[in-house]
Amino acid sequence: MTCPLCNSAGGEVLWQDDFCRVVLVSDTPDYPGFCRVILGPHVKEMTDLAAGDRARLMEIVWKTERAVREVMRPDKINLASFGNVVPHLHWHVVPRYLHDPHFPNPIWGKARRKAAVSPPDRTLAENLRRALQSRI
Repeated sequence: MTCPLCNSAGGEVLWQDDFCRVVLVSDTPDYPGFCRVILGPHVKEMTDLAAGDRARLMEIVWKTERAVREVMRPDKINLASFGNVVPHLHWHVVPRYLHDPHFPNPIWGKARRKAAVSPPDRTLAENLRRALQSRI
């Protein structure tokens, strides 16, 4: 099987090092600020990592959450790591709002309302990039 997270960035790269990368997800227009923290090497489960690498990855997830909260000012943040479709270790960091299409359901569930249409924010990626760089 070809892994899409091994063969592509998985979104617009906001920050990366030799261990992992943080990307802005562009395929979910109803959820601006949705980021993924993607482990560099192809690893399937958190328990496949050494304890120090698990801690290092989670530290990047926490710092990404903090940056998204600072920039997006959401009502809630959802953190998720599934890997059912793409079994390459990655974490979703999703800003949520009381008025978003799925709230309080998960964004992968059934929508409860129509999305509010808003123009794309051309500065969003740069603002998130700066917030991440100040933390990591």
